[in-house]
Amino acid sequence: MTTQGFALFDTAIGRCGIAWNGRGIAALHLPEAREQRTRARLSERLPEARETPPPPEVQIALDRIAALLRGEENDLSEIPLDMTPVPPFHRRVYEVVRAIPPGMTLSYGEVATRLGADGAARAVGQAMRRNPFAILVPCHRVLAAGGKVGGYSANGGIATKLRLLALETAPLNGAAAQFEGDGAFGFDPLFAIEHLRAADPVLGRLIDQIGPFRMRLKQAPSLFAALAEAIVYQQLNGKAAAAIFARVRALFPRARDGLAPQQILRASDAKLRGAGLSQSKLLALRDLARKAADGAIPTLAEAQRLDDSTVIERLTTVRGIGRWTAEMLLMFRLGRADVLPVDDYGVRQGFAFAFKKRAQPTPKALAKYGRRWAPYRTVASWYLWRAAELSQKSPSRAKKKRRAAKLPQSRP
Repeated sequence: MTTQGFALFDTAIGRCGIAWNGRGIAALHLPEAREQRTRARLSERLPEARETPPPPEVQIALDRIAALLRGEENDLSEIPLDMTPVPPFHRRVYEVVRAIPPGMTLSYGEVATRLGADGAARAVGQAMRRNPFAILVPCHRVLAAGGKVGGYSANGGIATKLRLLALETAPLNGAAAQFEGDGAFGFDPLFAIEHLRAADPVLGRLIDQIGPFRMRLKQAPSLFAALAEAIVYQQLNGKAAAAIFARVRALFPRARDGLAPQQILRASDAKLRGAGLSQSKLLALRDLARKAADGAIPTLAEAQRLDDSTVIERLTTVRGIGRWTAEMLLMFRLGRADVLPVDDYGVRQGFAFAFKKRAQPTPKALAKYGRRWAPYRTVASWYLWRAAELSQKSPSRAKKKRRAAKLPQSRP
């Protein structure tokens, strides 16, 4: 690397920033609420640098970083770093941390021991907080004593740390469960709201009107079980769907962890129809079970390593599973941050109400406008659903039409 500069680049967790000079990578920053802030941080690290397309050797590093953040195996420990401004002790810490392979973790105390500095766990923690090489010096792989998560100085805090660990399938107590559907987000909602307020003042006023973000995720023992439930619930009111799904579950009393593909495949048509399933839903469940048994449907752990579009592409191969159903799973089961279901009536109605439009936006228009909410369009969608509820209570000439419309059952 013979020149210096910086660039922003897209990854599975958002738009990151990187700076370089003749000695190597000078800084790598995870996504900020505003791109201007990312640029400012890079300029602080390398004041003379200007934004420019990365040279080939930096582009190679970017490609490898992006691959790691997609959940692919990738060793970044050989990418050259410029540690000239780094204090000597911190440099030694970073060298140890760079040697931690993906999927593994060390405690602050263990890093200190490897340095030959027993008792220096606190100093190791301070070095981690000042780490300018996020991902390249993988401080997310350094935990507190007893396997506790510890802190994380990058945007999103502990939620970002857990997300990175989950992408690498690190054996962290509690972290693996979080991304197996236990009802925890892979992002920081408070940070997301801060970003949305800055990106869109109109949405910011809606957030003030609605109040705190109260979206809750549904637990799912498996992706198959979540999709099976979604199929049963389609085009039914909540009470009727819940009764039918309970009868389907009751057909397999020993299934403590929810429905499994082999159970559906072994059950007779008469048995499943007797639980209240229509013929179309019976066929959809059997198709789902066959594809899950063949490995065409990812597990929850596998889904966490896939981007949203890939998850949607794979799930919509199943009979009866459309894009909307896949988007609801991404939002309410997997806790994905950046999903905007533009075909959803409630989201479009909420937009029309909040933005004082006479008619709902088309899906294409909503998608275009919603780009400013990235990478937290899930949070924006939740507030638009709340706005749709307000619209039902607000007198207007279109009230009768809205009464006749049925908002999606799967929304919170």
